[in-house]
Amino acid sequence: MDSDESKPSFFERLFHRIVSDTPESSAEVLRLLRSAEDNGVVNKDTADLLERVLAFADLEVRDAMVPRAQMNVVKMDDSPEKIIDYVIDTAHSRLPVIGGDRDEVLGILHAKDLLRFCRHPEKVDFQSLLRPATFVPESKPLNILLKEFRNNHIHLAMVVDEYGGISGMISFEDILEAIVGEIEDEFDSDETKNILPIDGRRFRVNAVTEIVEFNEFFQTDFSNEEVDTVGGLVLAELDRLPEKGEKVLIDGWQFSVARVDHRRLHILIVQKVGEA
Repeated sequence: MDSDESKPSFFERLFHRIVSDTPESSAEVLRLLRSAEDNGVVNKDTADLLERVLAFADLEVRDAMVPRAQMNVVKMDDSPEKIIDYVIDTAHSRLPVIGGDRDEVLGILHAKDLLRFCRHPEKVDFQSLLRPATFVPESKPLNILLKEFRNNHIHLAMVVDEYGGISGMISFEDILEAIVGEIEDEFDSDETKNILPIDGRRFRVNAVTEIVEFNEFFQTDFSNEEVDTVGGLVLAELDRLPEKGEKVLIDGWQFSVARVDHRRLHILIVQKVGEA
């Protein structure tokens, strides 16, 4: 007579199904995973993490990169004092160094290489401090790039589009976030829409919203010649990455930073000045 102890557990049946009866698709694997969650074999956080791991193989560099407009960069022709202050303010360990524009990446500057010059910035020779930049296409699979980063000890790469222009950059941390996810806050309720009303006067705007879309929605005429996104507009006005809660006034519109991390601007609260 069979006893409960002799029956395989749900996890054992799930494992047996995966190893001996290979699922026909990733959708089938996800179904088994969610079934395991429903039966209490794994909790929701674990199931979500495993789902992101399964989806990771389908991601490309463009899915995780920091867009061009939101890149923190060092300008080669800036004064040594300004460059050192900028590196300190951004708190990045590595920054691209550009020439005339963001398509002209001259190399990568490591913050640690500046430490010995902080007290004597006039002695800095930035050209000698630059390390070669790595360039990768937008379409490169993210899992392959992760292997290359690990094998070649790379932590930052510039992303190029099909025409050879710089479309963004990607770091080792960006790749990891594609797996483990980012910390969410109260402004992440609907990431599928770029512009959402809050109370009729204030609007939640994704920093990656294109200026063309912003102009169409608000009937404004911000230029997109220098930057492509609303986040890029704010960064260009400040010339640095802002802090959470910081407000910027541009042509009669107030942009309040609602969500930002140490690498990029995410969410803005936008309001026409004079509207309480």
